[in-house]
Parts: sequence; structure tokens; C-alpha cells
Amino acid sequence: MKCCNVDGYVYISEEDVTRIAAFLKMTPEDFEQKYVYRTAHLLRLRKPRNAQCLFLKEDGCSIHTVNPVQCRTFPFWPEIIEKAGEWEKTGLTCPGIGKGPLIQIGEAMERASEMKTAYPGIYG
Repeated sequence: MKCCNVDGYVYISEEDVTRIAAFLKMTPEDFEQKYVYRTAHLLRLRKPRNAQCLFLKEDGCSIHTVNPVQCRTFPFWPEIIEKAGEWEKTGLTCPGIGKGPLIQIGEAMERASEMKTAYPGIYG
């Protein structure tokens, strides 16, 4: 949860909209109207005042089982694994880095490619 409290936006894909809306028992259109900010090239969750995410509660993510690709793949983002020093820098705020089983670079790159596919407006 500490990783979820870093400054930034939660970007989402069209597939994320459909999946999260179904989980919340909403239509994609209603979900988007209530929770999504859309630009010409990107979708992101609206950011509440004094919080990082509308769905981040005291006990964790209320949509964790259907969370966006960005959340699901963290910290395996292209900008973190492809740039020297970024993994260590991210490890200062993400308590999971350096814990658990070792992830091989091939698997990390595969996870990062999911970000590139989901968010071409960022990685295009």
C-alpha cells in the first residue's frame, strides 16, 4: 500500500474501464463519467483532493482484484526496469523491491511490455 501513495496519476486502459465497471456493477459509461478523466490520448482515474486514488482505502485497494494494468504491473514499468538506477531509486519508496523470489529480467521485461500495450499514449 505504501507504493500506492506516491505522487502521480493512475492511468487506465479501455479494458480497465470495462473490467472495473463490471466489478462495481456499473456500466462502462457510468463508471467513466464518475471516475475517469479522458484526454485525447490517455485515460486516468480522477484524483481526489488530498489522496492519490479514489479506490485506495485505509485497509488497501477496494478494487484490487480488478485493478488497472498500471497498478498490477508495478514496479515492472518500462521506465523503472529500462533505466539504470531507477530500480534502486524506486526501492526507496516501495517496500516490496528486494523481497520475495527473484524475478528474472526476461519476465520483468514481459511485464513491462504489458504497460506498453495497455498505454500506447504514454509509451507510443
